[in-house]
Amino acid sequence: MQPDASPTARALLALELIQASPGTTADRLAGKLGVSGRAARRYVGILREAGIPIESARGPHGGYRVGRGLRLPPLMFTAAEALGLVMAVLDGHHDASDPAGPVGSALGKIVRALPEPVAAQAEAIRRTTAPAPDRAAARPDPATATALVQACSEHRRVRLGYRSEAGSEWVTEADPWAVVVRHSRWYLLCWSHTAQDRRAYRIDRVGQVQLLDDSFSPPAGLDPVAVLDEHLAVGWEYDVEVLIDAPLDTVTRYLPRALGRLEPLDAEGTRLVGSTSNPVWYAEQLAAIRAAYRIVRCPELREAARVLGRRLLAAGSPDT
Repeated sequence: MQPDASPTARALLALELIQASPGTTADRLAGKLGVSGRAARRYVGILREAGIPIESARGPHGGYRVGRGLRLPPLMFTAAEALGLVMAVLDGHHDASDPAGPVGSALGKIVRALPEPVAAQAEAIRRTTAPAPDRAAARPDPATATALVQACSEHRRVRLGYRSEAGSEWVTEADPWAVVVRHSRWYLLCWSHTAQDRRAYRIDRVGQVQLLDDSFSPPAGLDPVAVLDEHLAVGWEYDVEVLIDAPLDTVTRYLPRALGRLEPLDAEGTRLVGSTSNPVWYAEQLAAIRAAYRIVRCPELREAARVLGRRLLAAGSPDT
C-alpha cells in the first residue's frame, strides 16, 4: 500500500482482503496492508461506520468476515486487470463495442465503475481497437446457454427444439452432459433419448429449452472436450484410416484430436481412424506428423496428399 493512501482507500483494501479470505485476523490483515494491528482495526471500524457488517470472532477459528445481507460496492480493479479484461472481451466477442448489446452494455458498466485514469485507458482501447470478426463464430442466445448450463449442473433431462443446418426442425429429449466452447462455437454434449446415441448439438441452433423433472448421472470420468473432438471427427463424407510409424504418446502431441481416434498398434505404431468432408484440409493436417505414415483408406485423401506433396517438393526445388 502507498504511504500516502487515504484511510478510506486502506479501508476499502481491507474489505477486499476480508472478502477474499474470510476469517482473516487483525494481525494478518495488518501484515498484508503493511500497517500496525491497531491501524488495521481502525480500518475495520471505518467499514463498520459506513454500514458494512464486518463480523469478528475470537479463538483459533475466529477473525474478520463480511456479514450476510451486504450489498457489495463496485469491484475494484488494478489498471492491468481492467485493461486485460477489456482486451479479452474484445478478442473473444467482436460486438463488444456495441452499447446496445448485452456484452457491450456489461462492459460499459465495468468501465464506468473504474477510476477515471484507468477508465480512460480502457475506453480508449475499446473505442479504437478494430478486431477482425471471426466469421466462424456462432454465439448462442445467453438465456438458452444459461438454461443448458443449469441443466448440466443439476443433472436434469431437457426437451430441446432444434434446427439443423439444412433447416430441418425437430424436438428431442436429452441428458445434457456438458457445454463446450470449441472453435468459437458452443456445443451441448449430451445423450439423445430420441436417437439413443451420443450427440453434440450446436447451441445457437437450439430454439427452446425445457427442463424436465427426470434426472440422470453423467458418464464416469467424462472428458467433455475429448469426447466432443472425437464426436466431431466422425460421421463425415469420407472415412479415413492412417497408419503412423510413431508411438501413441508421440503422435498425440502434434495431431489435433478433431482428426479422429488414435489407437496404439504396438510400441512403435499408431492407427488414426476418422472422417472428413475436406480431404485437402485433412491432408494438410497430416503433414504435421513428424514420422512416416501411410493412408490406407480414402482414395480422395491419398490424392490430396499427392497434390500437397508435389507442391511442397516444388517449393523446395532450386530455381531453374
